[in-house]
Amino acid sequence: MQRVREIAFFKNIKEIREYQFGTFYFFDSLVISEINEGVTFGWDMAKKAIDAAREIFGENMPIAYISNRVNNYHVVPADWVKFYSHRHQLDFYCVVGNTKGSFASLVLERVFFRNSIRQFSVLEKAVEWSLANIEAKKNNLAPQMK
Repeated sequence: MQRVREIAFFKNIKEIREYQFGTFYFFDSLVISEINEGVTFGWDMAKKAIDAAREIFGENMPIAYISNRVNNYHVVPADWVKFYSHRHQLDFYCVVGNTKGSFASLVLERVFFRNSIRQFSVLEKAVEWSLANIEAKKNNLAPQMK
C-alpha cells in the first residue's frame, strides 16, 4: 500500500500534523490520516485532528476524510457517537486498506457513520473520488457515488 508521501498528489499539501498516534495530511478540503501501528484510535485522538481541521479549513468548509490504513490499528467504534454528539460532520469518508483488520473496523464504523463509507484498495482512487465529491458539493451538485 502507498503512503501519502509517495503519491503525486502530495505536492498539493497544505499542512502536516504529526501526533504520537499518527500523522494527518491536510489538503484543500481533504484530510488523509495514517494512524500508527498498534494504536487504539479513539475520541481523544480524533478531537485533536478535528481541532486542527477547524484551524486549517474554518468551520463551514465541506471536508472529505480518508483513512489510509497502511498500519494495523483499531478504531473505537462507539466513539463515533461522541463524534456526532459534538456535531462533527464529515461530508465524505473513505477507507483505504485491504487487511482483515481494516475490513472489520469498517463494518463497525458503518453502524455509527450516517453517510456512506467508501472502501478503496488504492489511495489515489480514494483521493480522486473524494476531490470530485467535494467539488460537486461546493457547486451544489449531487455527489458522485460511482
